[in-house]
Amino acid sequence: MSTPPPTPDPAGERPMNAGYHPLAPERRDELVRRLRRIEGQVRGIQRMVEEGRDCRDIVHQIAAIRQALASANSVVLECYAQNCLSDSERCRAETINELIELFKDVC
Repeated sequence: MSTPPPTPDPAGERPMNAGYHPLAPERRDELVRRLRRIEGQVRGIQRMVEEGRDCRDIVHQIAAIRQALASANSVVLECYAQNCLSDSERCRAETINELIELFKDVC
């Protein structure tokens, strides 16, 4: 008996039954709040550029956004790692290799 083909997720990104790990609702809400704050910071930088503000101020704000994005990314990576490691149906070595590859891609 063969397994059914993976079902694509609504966004078409990756199959839902192929190691798909969505964020827990409380972590999703936290991440959305962070991303909205970052969005506001980006708009603020856009205004700074339009108003002709000092380049040093803009660089500092961009650095702050990069740090905020890194922090948001850490939340997602943490959730992903926890989900992967708690998935009893997957081979532990496969899970570890997948996590290592993900960390190589983003770090």
